[in-house]
Amino acid sequence: MTINSRAKGARGELEACEALGRIGLDCRRSVQYCGATGQADLICDAHLHVEVKLTERLNPYAFIEQAINDSARTKRAPLVVMRSSYKPWLIMCRVDDIVRIAEEIIRVRASRDTNLPG
Repeated sequence: MTINSRAKGARGELEACEALGRIGLDCRRSVQYCGATGQADLICDAHLHVEVKLTERLNPYAFIEQAINDSARTKRAPLVVMRSSYKPWLIMCRVDDIVRIAEEIIRVRASRDTNLPG
């Protein structure tokens, strides 16, 4: 059985969008619009650089280093969303970025609440 890595990547990115949606972030896949190397896997309404990893061999330091390097020019906070088969999605970031990331999530959720009709 061969694995279509492009389809697996797309499936992982769509699942990650759904997972991030559960914490209040609105995301979409970036590759369907550009696919440029160094671009985040997901475009979010928060000021975050999101990399998605759906793999059996989790390599957290390599994943976060990619997110850090790719986010350097945009100044977005690097975030990795990852999982292995049949496991829950995990979010990884550097300790020094957690407050910034939490503030972004709170900002996005608050702005959405203030834009609700009524």
